[in-house]
Amino acid sequence: MILTPSAPTLPSGPLELNILRTTYLRGPNMWTYREVLEVWLDLGVLEEWPSNKLPGFVDRLLAVLPEVGAHYCGLGVPDGFLERLRTGTWMGHVLEHIIIEIIELAGMEAGFGQTRETGAPGVYRMVFKVPDETVGRVALQAGMGLLHAVLNQRAFDLDNAVSKVRFEIDECYLGPSTAHIVASAAKRKIPHIRLNKGNLVQLGYGAHQNRIWTAETDRTSAIAEGIASDKAMTKSLLLSCGLPVPDGEIAATPAAAWEAAQYLGMPVVVKPLDGNRGRGVTLNLSSQPEIESAWHIAHAESDEVIVERYIEGDEHRVLVVGGQVVAASRGVSAWVTADGISAMQALVDAQINSDPRRGVTDKHPLETVHLQQNPVLLANLQRQALTITSVPEAGQRILISANGNHAIECTAQIHPEVAHACTLAARAIGLDIAGIDLVCKDISQPLHSQGGAIVEVNAGPSLLMHLNPAEGLPQPVGDAIVGHLFPEEENGRIPIVGITGTRDTTQIAQLMAWLIQLSGLQAGLSCRDGLFVGSRHLESHEASNWESGQRLLINRNVEAAVFENDPFSLLTEGLSYDRCSIGIVTDCDGQPALEEHLMTEPKQRFKINRTQVDVVLDHGAAILNATDELVLEMADLCDGEVLLYAEDGKHAAIVAHREAGGRAVFMDGSKIMQAHGNQSNAILDIKKDLRTAARELHPPVLLAVVAATWAMGLDTEMIATGIATFEPAQSRKLRVPA
Repeated sequence: MILTPSAPTLPSGPLELNILRTTYLRGPNMWTYREVLEVWLDLGVLEEWPSNKLPGFVDRLLAVLPEVGAHYCGLGVPDGFLERLRTGTWMGHVLEHIIIEIIELAGMEAGFGQTRETGAPGVYRMVFKVPDETVGRVALQAGMGLLHAVLNQRAFDLDNAVSKVRFEIDECYLGPSTAHIVASAAKRKIPHIRLNKGNLVQLGYGAHQNRIWTAETDRTSAIAEGIASDKAMTKSLLLSCGLPVPDGEIAATPAAAWEAAQYLGMPVVVKPLDGNRGRGVTLNLSSQPEIESAWHIAHAESDEVIVERYIEGDEHRVLVVGGQVVAASRGVSAWVTADGISAMQALVDAQINSDPRRGVTDKHPLETVHLQQNPVLLANLQRQALTITSVPEAGQRILISANGNHAIECTAQIHPEVAHACTLAARAIGLDIAGIDLVCKDISQPLHSQGGAIVEVNAGPSLLMHLNPAEGLPQPVGDAIVGHLFPEEENGRIPIVGITGTRDTTQIAQLMAWLIQLSGLQAGLSCRDGLFVGSRHLESHEASNWESGQRLLINRNVEAAVFENDPFSLLTEGLSYDRCSIGIVTDCDGQPALEEHLMTEPKQRFKINRTQVDVVLDHGAAILNATDELVLEMADLCDGEVLLYAEDGKHAAIVAHREAGGRAVFMDGSKIMQAHGNQSNAILDIKKDLRTAARELHPPVLLAVVAATWAMGLDTEMIATGIATFEPAQSRKLRVPA
């Protein structure tokens, strides 16, 4: 709708929006498959003042946030939002786009947002995608501040606001190596759960899960990790396998380091015994003063120091995953040429740090060089008779760092013998993922023929050098790690059944879990009666919520899971799983809890409950009550198969579905019938065959469960026997500590 500009009198006082409520939806919800922050906004007097009625508003907004107008918005074209601003849109919608742009400026992809009326005058629901609640709330605060500043013609510090959001992103989000592995898993539709605020992540659900911690996995041996952190022990094991390693000795004192160097023969390397990332490592040493000085540098990083024979050549890092070399990179040395005017740090800044590839973030493949903060670099200068304040003669070439970033991609150049040596080194230590550090002149030639050697084996190596090299193409190391954990035919998923609605959903959930357990799978159940795994009762309070659902998905004993999803929990928390095998919707009836959220209209209830159908996998099925017209409308939304159920086998929807070749479950007298197209058969008689608590269940409960277990592929005879012997969870629960 195009709003016609007019020129009424502006209201007196500050123009502001009020936040009435914020809700973080942690799983798939009525808005989207991803986490969102939902905000209720009261526009107040601004309900009468869309963007095109406020003099100068659009131009002031673009002056502060010039890229916001380029958003596609609902028009689906570049500058779509600019058109909306010019023709008139309300402030809740404006705030949505401001927040999205601020999040993008902070370095995180946002991209999704919606603003919708609630039905109450001037009150809107505004949502935006954000994978962390704290980041979302800080971004909301920044967006509100910017919008109010533009509305009231005040100055606004955008850089400061973006910095605050960026800080929370850095604090809360996965590191780049972990995030890359998770993204690789997502490409294969493998779900993930973040298990702490750091980089411990579960890939897959329940019994089919694997865990990663950066580039370590739950297959990484603690013994192997301990060996890798001990350079002397590592060298001993590698040497026993016939792999080339530099001779070396542990030196307890600076004097012992000098003695070791004389015994080994110079030049030598002095480094921490259990250091990492090259910290405290000094190369190519030949004199007593520099060796003893290097000992102190290494000792600051580790209690023990090792002296090794210096190997001539370039440093390389080779990544081994599951016994295969998947990436290799070469180190970069850093030099400057004196101009006869500038001191050392100025030369470094002009000739090294000016490289746009250098910086302090993970996006920079090369690090910024700060001489004063790095004792190894200062020692390098000292060995060249220089200090940080020295002004060398013009033309003098000065080595700043000999063991800089591994940033030159060289995977395709690695010689088969070198690759074999690296995979053997990983096996010798016992690591499933390892970063093999070696020094050689040419990685395309065997190590022995050129005097090269393996100098370290690293557990949990950084992947950054392979993801963002300074030269060459990124390598798909995340794909290799995910492939190592999950063979191509596996996706880490367990069968998941989700039930939503208001009619008998607890009974449906309990009966589903009973039948799945009888089929041979350890079943987890989250419902109003509690949290169960098999016969064990883990929680006695109502467990049909996001947090309890996550507990099932984390439990390694769970081979299949059943979730009762109350419509209110869908509205306020979202689903605890990303996708499911079976989605059951019993009805779209109202419930009092929805009234306070102004979700009482049939179309609104449809929007909530359709979430359960939206997440059905393409090889799964939606089980829909054919007697509820709103539920029937969800059939077209399902990516998988649709099975209908109803007591009346002659119901028009059942008849039409069968005529189209679909599957349905219905009653014929007292018999439960399964039908596929024009074929049908009875599986049990509820008057004759039910001998236990199943007699108390309403026919729609039995029909929904028969349809769902049929869709899961359970044997028909087993379904009938299982229903006949059903015992509710309350009567068979075995209490254990939560």
